[in-house]
Amino acid sequence: MRYGYRRVHILLQRDGWAVNPKRIYRLYKELGMQLRNKVPRRRVKAKVREDRRPATHTNDSWAMDFVHDQLATGRKIRILTVIDTFSRFSPATDPRFSYRGEDVVQTLERICGQMGYPRSIRVDQGSEFVSRDLDLWAYQKGVVLDFSRPGKPTDNSFIESFNGKFRAECLNTHWFMSLDDARAKMEAWRQDYNEVRPHSAIGNKPPISLLNGSPADLLVEP
Repeated sequence: MRYGYRRVHILLQRDGWAVNPKRIYRLYKELGMQLRNKVPRRRVKAKVREDRRPATHTNDSWAMDFVHDQLATGRKIRILTVIDTFSRFSPATDPRFSYRGEDVVQTLERICGQMGYPRSIRVDQGSEFVSRDLDLWAYQKGVVLDFSRPGKPTDNSFIESFNGKFRAECLNTHWFMSLDDARAKMEAWRQDYNEVRPHSAIGNKPPISLLNGSPADLLVEP
């Protein structure tokens, strides 16, 4: 698991260990465990949309996107990722060989049956998200599809950040032997992300703690 020394210190404190963070940092250096993330250069400063209000409660705003990877056989897979932007809880990392608009609706119906329907969902303008199936579903359920501007990933920064962690901590660390194997490993990572991993943006708590007391066992993918 790609945890930095600060996050390890938080987890140790949570388990009752009285350890100085400087000591953990020193051990990290001695063991060569520092994370080295390549930061891409930006020639132009990105501008974030200013017409969105921040989410104030669970299901106020979700964000959704696709991530691409492949099995050990070389066969391509697509993973639908979804997060709640208030709690940072991820209700789905759903891999399939292909996705159409109706497949997105199917996944959304499943997770909405567990969490309830969001007020809005932030998406890009990919073909699955502008499809008739998703548009009709959103209309019928009273969900606003909040489209980002073309070529502006910062409009959906929550899911971009989540996808970066998902790739670094799960996709880049596993071989997937089959679709079922991929689903199981992604689900294990998702549960750790939701229920254990401290998040600095929400006071170093796990996302599950902000879900209005929802029990973790109700929010596990089948």
